[in-house]
Amino acid sequence: MKIICIIQARMGSSRLPGKILKPLGNVDVLTYDVERCKQIKGVSEVIVATSTLSQDDAIEEWCEVHQIKYFRGSENDVLDRYVQCAKLYNPDYVMRVTSDCPFVDYEMASEIVTLMEREQKDIVLLDGELPRGLAVELISYKALLRIHEVGQEARHREHVTYYAYEFLSEFTNATYTVSENRLVPELRITLDTDEDYELLKTVADYFDNPLISSLDVIEYLKEHPEIAKINAHIEQKPVI
Repeated sequence: MKIICIIQARMGSSRLPGKILKPLGNVDVLTYDVERCKQIKGVSEVIVATSTLSQDDAIEEWCEVHQIKYFRGSENDVLDRYVQCAKLYNPDYVMRVTSDCPFVDYEMASEIVTLMEREQKDIVLLDGELPRGLAVELISYKALLRIHEVGQEARHREHVTYYAYEFLSEFTNATYTVSENRLVPELRITLDTDEDYELLKTVADYFDNPLISSLDVIEYLKEHPEIAKINAHIEQKPVI
C-alpha cells in the first residue's frame, strides 16, 4: 500500500505572515514539520505543497536547498492543490499535514498508518480530542478524488477533507482511539499568532530536538501551566 504525506504550506497568513519559515530552535518551523513527517512509518514520500504566488517562491527555494520534494498549485483551492500533487505519485492513501503544526505527532501518525493498512477504509476518524496541532488526516486517494469532484463549496475547497466529515455516510471509515495521555484538548500546540510562536519557541528551546515525542511536549506543558497559558486565550478561526 502506497502512502504519501503532503504538507500544505504557504507564506500568507492573516495573523502571522511568513510563519512557517520563522526560526524555531536551531532550525525553522518547516524543518520541524518535514523532519517529523519523515519519521512516520509506512509513508513513502513527503511532499511540500505550496501555491504559485510569488510570495511562496521562498518555500520553493527552501525545498530546493533542503532537497525536499515540492508542488505548486492553487492558493485558495487547496483541495485541487492536493489532488494535482497526489496525481504525480498515484498513491493509495494521502496523509494531510499542515505546516503550522511543528510538533505533529509522528508516533500517533505511524499507528494510524498501521490501522489503515489493516482496515483499508476511505478515512480514519479520531475517537478523542487532541491538543490542537498534533493531528494528521489519512484518506484514500480514491476518496480524495471523489471529494474533488463533488465538494464544490468554499469550505470544501479550502479544507481538504471537510466534505468527508460533513457527509460521512458517503465514505467508509476506521476509528483510531486516542490514548489517554493525549487527551488534553485545552492545549494549543500550533502556530497562528505571536502568542503561539512564543509558546512553540519556549518548547523548542527547552528540548532542543525537532524529533522530541509529542507526548513529552504534552507533559512539559502540563507541568508548566504558566507556559501553556501563553496562548490559551487564542480562538481558532471558524470554518465558513
